[in-house]
Amino acid sequence: MFLTYKILVCDDEKEIVDILSVYLEKEGFEVFKVYDGVEALNFLKENKVHLALIDIMMPKIDGYRVVNELRKDSNIPVIMISAKSRDDDKILGLDIGADDYITKPFNPREVSARVKAMIRRVYKLSESNELKDEIIEIGDLKLDSYNVKVHLRDEELELTSIEYKILKYLMENSGRILTKNQIFEAVWNEAFLGGDNTIMVHISRLREKIEDNSKSPKYLKTIRGLGYRFEKEK
Repeated sequence: MFLTYKILVCDDEKEIVDILSVYLEKEGFEVFKVYDGVEALNFLKENKVHLALIDIMMPKIDGYRVVNELRKDSNIPVIMISAKSRDDDKILGLDIGADDYITKPFNPREVSARVKAMIRRVYKLSESNELKDEIIEIGDLKLDSYNVKVHLRDEELELTSIEYKILKYLMENSGRILTKNQIFEAVWNEAFLGGDNTIMVHISRLREKIEDNSKSPKYLKTIRGLGYRFEKEK
């Protein structure tokens, strides 16, 4: 059975919502339109979507707060769109749980391509006819790639889709030193251009969730000047 993916587009500029909707619908997505942060949160409480495009500067509640509230009980992929292009703004967006960040003005075809790529990465496991029950256990961490869940001892962790992808890649390659380049290209499936704090931000957030003491990590080690290594169970 063919699955139609549902996309929420939230921006207070109606023209932007309309143009993005046109391009996304051409790709076969079902698009829902909202125009402020309150509307977005109310919609997401009552409806299931597969991905949300959220503008930052909106009336009533800004995009940062929308994502922050959403992440309390949902790990759907979120792409932030904003005229704010400073690195600090991008880092803040990623730090509160966004999976990607696109600056205005943008090419709607690029946004559509990013949405397609994110959907493919996050949901391709559920579409495969060759799924296998695969569990990776290292120390107190258990990653279940069939059900896309991670447990620390008996507690299920709330990870964003990108955090899950990074953790899975690291655990699959435990004991190996992995560079930022390798991690980025494996998770985002695109070339790493360097000079970006994206990996560092996600690693930091991941440590907060999987480590008992993020300042002295047991699992996710930084190898100065080289990259990161996920320690094998001793």
